[in-house]
Amino acid sequence: MKGVNLYDLQQIKVKNGNIFHALKSTDIGYVDFGEAYFSQIEYNSVKGWKRHNLFALNIIVPVGKIKFVIYDDRVESDTFGEFVECILSPDYNYKRLTIAPGLWMAFQGLGDNFSMLLDIIPSPHVSSESDALPIDSIEYDFAL
Repeated sequence: MKGVNLYDLQQIKVKNGNIFHALKSTDIGYVDFGEAYFSQIEYNSVKGWKRHNLFALNIIVPVGKIKFVIYDDRVESDTFGEFVECILSPDYNYKRLTIAPGLWMAFQGLGDNFSMLLDIIPSPHVSSESDALPIDSIEYDFAL
């Protein structure tokens, strides 16, 4: 889907605890730094739908396992009406997920107990910049 990219990330194995790279200013997809935040999600819980209108998301999952679902309702897009799914985990698929402005995103916790994501955005969060919908507003089956 145009506006959704996955970038490989490096994990450095260290005897007493590994190092997980997230984002460098020289990485493809880097725009600017404004804010970084963590979001925790419990097993089988779903958060979303949310759409950012001005800036891209750079999402990394350093703890647990999270399924991301991206929906394209941009009428002018070649992928209008389509979904993209992506599962990220430090053990399964350690990558950075970049989502362009204008796409809807929801996510589901798949890791034991809880999972956590890091989102790096190019400017400090302003609630008027994004839209939110109840999870049942976009038809998608989150059943495990």
